[in-house]
Amino acid sequence: MDIAGSVALVTGSNRGIGRRFALELLERGASKVYATARRPELIAVEGVVALPLDITDQASVDAVAAAAGDVTLLVNNAGISTTGSLLTDDLTDARREMDTHYWGNLAMIRAFAPVIERNGGGGIVNVLSALSWFVYPGSGAYAAAKAAEWNLTNAVRLELAGKGISVQGLHLGAADTDMMDGYEGPKVDPADVARAALDGVERGAAEVVVDDWSRMVKASLADAPERFYAQFA
Repeated sequence: MDIAGSVALVTGSNRGIGRRFALELLERGASKVYATARRPELIAVEGVVALPLDITDQASVDAVAAAAGDVTLLVNNAGISTTGSLLTDDLTDARREMDTHYWGNLAMIRAFAPVIERNGGGGIVNVLSALSWFVYPGSGAYAAAKAAEWNLTNAVRLELAGKGISVQGLHLGAADTDMMDGYEGPKVDPADVARAALDGVERGAAEVVVDDWSRMVKASLADAPERFYAQFA
């Protein structure tokens, strides 16, 4: 699909990757960009239509779908990141991760797939992670939710293939955002993430892998897991 002239909705637009998506969409000539967040007053992007949205609240999802009935491109970016042990810590955060990344994004897709189809087709982008494919100590809840979202992305792609709706899985390692504040390794520029994803939308890519780390992790899946996970021993 062409980004120019499209009508896009981006979740989690108040900062980080979501904000860069909104800016890049405007730069590429999207006719309208709905920028959403739990607190829309924090969205500082001139030229967007700011809407309140909590993707874990079905009533909020339904309200935004009713307000944005002209959407042709949905960018599921909103997310959380928690740490802790799946075996010994309270499971509240683990449930929040799944409620957000799996159930919340599925709710958005279920709400907007009929909208996009009625508008002649378009695309969906799910912002995933290299942690869809691996886990490091303390990241179990986030990684499990992203792994679930990865196969959710594959599943809905198959279901929507005959409806003129492309579905992209976007994978990256660490991005230079507030969520990764304190991380000392290499970080990708959020602007580069948005550009790579939208380039992929325009060429109909089912998957976009942004950085070398994510490509290495994906390639490691063909090898024995002991070899990859030895680095965390």
